[in-house]
Amino acid sequence: MKRLGLGGQIAIAVAAVALLVGSVLALGTLVLGGRSFSQIMVEHGESVASAEAMFRDSVVVFFVTALVVAAAMSVALAIIVGRRVASPLAEMSEAARLLAQGNYAVRVGDRGPAEVRSLAESFNWMAREIEEQERMRREFVSNAAHELRTPLTNLHGYLEALRDGVVAAERSTFESLHEEVDRLVRLSRSLDALAEGDVPPTTSGDRREIDLRAAVVAAVDLHTAAFEKRHLHVDVDLPETLAARADPDHIAQVLANLLQNAVRYTPEDGRVGVAARARQDDVLVSISNSGPGIPADDLEHVFERFYRVEKSRDRATGGAGIGLAIVKTLVEVGGGRVGADSADGTTRFWFSLPRPT
Repeated sequence: MKRLGLGGQIAIAVAAVALLVGSVLALGTLVLGGRSFSQIMVEHGESVASAEAMFRDSVVVFFVTALVVAAAMSVALAIIVGRRVASPLAEMSEAARLLAQGNYAVRVGDRGPAEVRSLAESFNWMAREIEEQERMRREFVSNAAHELRTPLTNLHGYLEALRDGVVAAERSTFESLHEEVDRLVRLSRSLDALAEGDVPPTTSGDRREIDLRAAVVAAVDLHTAAFEKRHLHVDVDLPETLAARADPDHIAQVLANLLQNAVRYTPEDGRVGVAARARQDDVLVSISNSGPGIPADDLEHVFERFYRVEKSRDRATGGAGIGLAIVKTLVEVGGGRVGADSADGTTRFWFSLPRPT
């Protein structure tokens, strides 16, 4: 026998309650009430048979009719309520099945009781998160394949040329082969660094009060040669004193990654700006650069691993696409936040850190 659904179970439960209530009322009205009615009528001069006939013709007929109507209405109401609850749950069950089959765009309607609507909202939120994770997974696989394809294709071409005698086995040839292998090694190290950063830490590192101004100045000084090589103009705007609570090693890596990013994507003779200021609850550091900018649709994804605005870039021109992902991980581990904005030919990356307590 097929098990009843939620709507049927609610209808049966309500019908059972109605039957129980009707039985109690029938016992009280027809049995006990009938005796009291007959006794009163006999005391007023009516015979027992006449009193019973009067009770049967008036109270019993009315009571039975009312009981039947009430029972029918109770069952009908139970069916309506059961369907109102069961229908959205059935929709969610079907949506969950489709989601498990890979239809990540499936959503459910916002209807039914408040608890069911809350469940639908949670389901839709879960579906959106799964869809976003699947998009990131596809992006990761595509970009990782692209990262590997370029050096491997070059290696394959060089080795075939060496095998066929098209290219002479000279020092320059082996240097080119070594360069391609080195690119693969750097990619492997970057992946290791990102994997370590993705492991949820049990602590936020060696967080302590640091001289953030000194850390920023030191990071800028380390990149002076890179700035001069590309003829970049650097503007530094820092207060006389600036303290924050952070792990100094993490902040050094964050600043290095953001400055390398600025050097890489700023055209020659462009401008790079480094600024910091204290706010009420935290400290804000921003690194901006002139250039073509980042489209609005890409801004929300720039901190994802392997994400690039220009998909055609390889490691020679665009890095591994994980530097900003590492920045996000390290800053958030320290209790801060990261962000980016781009407009009017200027792109700005920023991060915040807690102020010393």
